[in-house]
Amino acid sequence: MKKIGALLLTGAMTAGLLAGCGTSQSGKKNNEPSGNGKEFDGVTLSFFVDADVEKGGYQAVIDMAEEKLGLTVEVEEHVGGSDGDNIVKTRLASGEMSDICMYNAGSLLKALNPSEYFYDISNEKFTEKLDDTFKETVTVDGKVYGVPLTSTQAGAIIYYKPDYEELGLEIPKTWDEFLENCEKLEAAGKTAMIGTFGDNWTSQVLFVGDNYNVLAENPDFAEEFEAGTAKYATTDAGIKSFQKLLDVQPYYNEDYLAATYDDGVEMMANGEGTHWAMLTQALTAINALYPEVMDDLGVFAIPGENPEDVGLTVWESTSMYINKNSENLDAILAFMELYLSEEALDTYAEVVPPTGPYCIKDYELPDSAFSAVKNDMQAYFDSGKTRTALEYMTSVKGANCPQICQEVGSGQSTAKEAAAAYDEDCKKQAVQLGLDWED
Repeated sequence: MKKIGALLLTGAMTAGLLAGCGTSQSGKKNNEPSGNGKEFDGVTLSFFVDADVEKGGYQAVIDMAEEKLGLTVEVEEHVGGSDGDNIVKTRLASGEMSDICMYNAGSLLKALNPSEYFYDISNEKFTEKLDDTFKETVTVDGKVYGVPLTSTQAGAIIYYKPDYEELGLEIPKTWDEFLENCEKLEAAGKTAMIGTFGDNWTSQVLFVGDNYNVLAENPDFAEEFEAGTAKYATTDAGIKSFQKLLDVQPYYNEDYLAATYDDGVEMMANGEGTHWAMLTQALTAINALYPEVMDDLGVFAIPGENPEDVGLTVWESTSMYINKNSENLDAILAFMELYLSEEALDTYAEVVPPTGPYCIKDYELPDSAFSAVKNDMQAYFDSGKTRTALEYMTSVKGANCPQICQEVGSGQSTAKEAAAAYDEDCKKQAVQLGLDWED
């Protein structure tokens, strides 16, 4: 679980791909069934995935596909992180890749020049099912390339519902209302905010999870930030994101500088803190230890200033892409169509409880899903109140974000100082990427 901290800065769920397979240019291939009446009997697909992704969910769907379609899917895993990303680039450059490969959506996909390697699925009917926000992250130059492998997650506020019920608190629609709730909780003798800065990656979630509000005030911020014409230190909404880290500092548990992510899981489950600004993947960690408390936990978006525009910052699913040179195109398309079916999604969710809604329109999560996901998070998706994390929109990410957020969150720097420091940190990477950033 702790690995996600690095992933916040290197690309959400950095995935790699590729196992060697044939690279024939034949395109769609007619596969003859061999006796059992299943269309793709005898067809073997190769699928290369990041070992950090929990296998049970997608393997359950693979098992279903093998039963229904007759095909066989051979899964190979590779290391995650930057090493996995390098594997992707090496295999792509050498022309060796799997039939189906798993990789990031968003800015890192665009950097791969996907039209050179991946099959354009824009005209496949199953793409009509894709959530518009997700589809945007797998679309490059008007062509759609990927489908979701997993559920989403969000950078949001996980909260302990019994405290809200006890004090008669309402879900805040503005940041000021959120701070008012924190005041009331503190007055009642409760720990309003859980801080887990002992794992410093957790200190940045409130900042990066505020991207919805930055974009709400500055719709072109991502493009302008990539170009170097907009900076956090010169953008009011950007400074506000860092200010939020300072605003909540008085409400943390006393040991927030030493407490770890695992401590946060324990505190949240036991009602020892009311709010935790965290990735909703934490719901899985809590459920693994304390399944009986899941109905006591809810999720709401980090609020901004406009009560009429409250939305989630989302980390989209890692995605599956098709090798455009695969000999088994028909079988792959049939597999992907099945993967996006209601039956397959239910099967996945029963094995791996989703940490956010799936990127599929009109799909209703099963009753077994966490109420924080099925009810709370799904409502934002249904109303169109989601935006992706900034890393899906630009490849520029400051490597020292956790340290900068920890400094401002512990009162060692001001919001403006933190914003300026983050801009300077991002400039270093922008230069490495060959971007012409202005001073």
